[in-house]
Amino acid sequence: MPGLFGYWLDCRVVGMKQAISGYHQDDEKHWVAQLVCGHFQHVRHNPPWVSRPWVISVVGRKKMLGFELNCIKCDEGAPKDQQE
Repeated sequence: MPGLFGYWLDCRVVGMKQAISGYHQDDEKHWVAQLVCGHFQHVRHNPPWVSRPWVISVVGRKKMLGFELNCIKCDEGAPKDQQE
């Protein structure tokens, strides 16, 4: 459904922000941010599509603790994620 002035509204732009509280790696060794809300979100560095060079170093990840990401799962009312 088109938003204002015919443009699509992206819920990731206007979504609920949640701070990064930690990280873990998934089965494929991709970094996943653990958010204070209990949801997980992949934080890949995959240029040129996604540029997150801070993900590839311990120092970079530590500096981003507390940074707020848009949590689509909160917007959807999804239950908390569980780490396997």
